[in-house]
Amino acid sequence: MSPGGPRKRGRPRGQCREKETSGDPETCLEAGGSLGRSRKPRRIQEGESEYQCPECEKSFQRNDYLEIHLRTHSGEKPYTCLECGKSFSQRGSLHRHQRIHTGEKPYKCMECGKSFNEVGNLHTHQRFHSGEKPYKCLECGKSFTLSGHLYTHQKIHAGEKPYKCLECGKSFTEGGQLHDHQRIHNGEKPFICLECGKSFTMSGQLRRHQRIHTGEKPYQCLECGKSFSQKEQLDRHQSVHTGEKPYKCLECGKSFTEVRRDSFVDIKKSMQEKNHINAWSVENPSQQSEISEVIKEFTWGEILKHSWEYGKSCQNMIQ
Repeated sequence: MSPGGPRKRGRPRGQCREKETSGDPETCLEAGGSLGRSRKPRRIQEGESEYQCPECEKSFQRNDYLEIHLRTHSGEKPYTCLECGKSFSQRGSLHRHQRIHTGEKPYKCMECGKSFNEVGNLHTHQRFHSGEKPYKCLECGKSFTLSGHLYTHQKIHAGEKPYKCLECGKSFTEGGQLHDHQRIHNGEKPFICLECGKSFTMSGQLRRHQRIHTGEKPYQCLECGKSFSQKEQLDRHQSVHTGEKPYKCLECGKSFTEVRRDSFVDIKKSMQEKNHINAWSVENPSQQSEISEVIKEFTWGEILKHSWEYGKSCQNMIQ
């Protein structure tokens, strides 16, 4: 037993003491290393940990650090929040948790003024300003700001869609996507424009709508400088420069650069008719989602179709 009494936990590793060096290089008998010609005192093997965890071999410089670490193995959580009863293994973790109840957010972003209750959350947020995207998909090379975004993205490659709508059977990669989708069935529109009072199912729809009031047009064509309030509008506009005509009428075979809103006609009274229904195709698969997004703005009784039955020609319906 050592003179200082029994050691509680862990086993200390040897450390050399500080020593003055000058003249010829000296050798540490404990580590076998050369001290060099420095005249300043230095610790040999500086930074080497002293106390080692018997469970996982991780090392610490102080025994109290080791004691805290051992709680990760034992599951001990001695610090309990009096507000909600949640327990923590470290006092600092409890202190950070309590900010949820107090509303304290001491870490402020100098770029936009937004505040956070943890410094780690601030550092993560700052990536949105810096453009840093450290999480890269090994499948397609796409990068993301948050690890959670990468995890969700990877489900696309895996084809995993664990969240299923019990109303219509449609599946989603994220629970949040399912929650948003369910508003289509229940008619909930929680996002309200404070300018005109119009309500929307999705927050993104509200943001796009607000540009009508603000006049904001963040999407600019690099070819001619024309700006648009929505990315879909810019994508359609660029067909003018590229000559691309992705929309094809299956009735007459003619192709067009875009489909006008008045191409959507109400066919509630003629849903039983078999001819002319769904008579549009998109030659570029990447633009299929664009068509789907446009259709979402209309009621279920409205559908994109060729409408010769209404006496209108292709030229009147599209451009």
